[in-house]
Amino acid sequence: MRTGNDWIRALDLRPHPEGGFFREIYRSGYRMARAGLPPRYSGDRSLSTSIYFLLLSGQVSRLHRLRSDEIWHFYEGSPVVIHTIEPGGAYAAVGMSREALTGPGFQAVIPAGWWFGAEVAAPDSFALVGCTIAPGFEFDDFELGRREELLASYPAHRGIIEKLT
Repeated sequence: MRTGNDWIRALDLRPHPEGGFFREIYRSGYRMARAGLPPRYSGDRSLSTSIYFLLLSGQVSRLHRLRSDEIWHFYEGSPVVIHTIEPGGAYAAVGMSREALTGPGFQAVIPAGWWFGAEVAAPDSFALVGCTIAPGFEFDDFELGRREELLASYPAHRGIIEKLT
């Protein structure tokens, strides 16, 4: 059985600014003009992008938000929990695992503008997922959460904010 570090090497993954490891695997060659996009975008965008993303146990994907919807696809490893805070303040935990018939599903959708972060549910393990975004990802569309600001906006979620920032 492969370990998380085996997958990091095999897929040539690199550290991600939010935590974990990633590699972009697809970027559409087709572009959408800014004029045809919602005003939240600062320029033209690829139609879609996708990455491999891997978290090791004990690592977290820090709370962040995007300007596009993001679809997570579970591939390998232990269950992963995605923690979300919607703009109105409601919190939810979304699980993903290989046990889609008896437990969490293989995919999860995070709507644009929601704060979210993730962690591996089991110790001494990893979770390998894919993330697809449309319109495609640009770092201009990525905002890493600041603990103090998130606590001021969502004080009821102190525990998860402190864990994921």
